[in-house]
Order: sequence, then structure tokens, then C-alpha cells
Amino acid sequence: MIRLLIRLVFFLGAAAVGLAVAALVIDGLNIDPISFIAVVVVFAVIQSVLSPFIAKVANNNAPALIGAAGLVSTFVGLFVSSLVFGDGFQITGGVGTWIIASVVVWLVTMVATVLLPVIFVKRKVAEARSGDGRADRGEKAK
Repeated sequence: MIRLLIRLVFFLGAAAVGLAVAALVIDGLNIDPISFIAVVVVFAVIQSVLSPFIAKVANNNAPALIGAAGLVSTFVGLFVSSLVFGDGFQITGGVGTWIIASVVVWLVTMVATVLLPVIFVKRKVAEARSGDGRADRGEKAK
């Protein structure tokens, strides 16, 4: 259960990083700061539910497209989020902006999903080493 919660936190963090980077680099993608957290949660839930479904459909019907499942689920997550939040989350500028937004969010989210756990674990290991591990065993440093 703890591992599931940790994975959930990392996935939400990766979605937040992906959406934030996309909002910074794409002119037509606007996220209201007040609704940012809600947009991240809705986007992450939609993407996490749809990704396995889209991958399965692709695998059954067009195995060559299975690699695009994450990209398609990102697009659908962005689309549904824009419908849910209206003015709080908008992608304007046409089809090109939607495609660029999907690719940027997908790519940054993918990279963040890999790097966030590495950074977190590296920091925890450094903290454990600096304390010499004694705090974990209840011993006092000399």
C-alpha cells in the first residue's frame, strides 16, 4: 500500500512538472494558478486510467501503434481536462498547439517519472549516509 502511495505521489509530481513546463514553453497553453493542482489531479487520473486501455486496444488491433498509447492518453487527458476546467485550463491556437502540447507534456512527464524517484532516493541515501545510519538504529552519535 505504501509503494502504491509513493508511486501515486511521483506520478502526480511528474504530471505537475509536465503541465508546468508545457505552460511555460507553449504560448497557447494556459493554466490558471488557482486551478493548477486540480488540473494536475484530473489530468493524472484520466491519463493513468486511459493509458492501459489504449495500450491494450492498440496491442489487439494495431501492435505497431502500442508505442503511441502514452501520447494518445496524454492528448485525451489534456482534452478532457480542458473540458472540465474551461477557463482554468485552455489550449488555444489550433491543432498544432494541441499536438505540440501533447508531445511536450508526454515527454516531460515521461522524463520526470524516471528522474523524480532517482532524485528522491539519491537525496534520502545522502541523508542516511550523513547521519551514518545511527538515527535509524536509535543510537546516539559520539
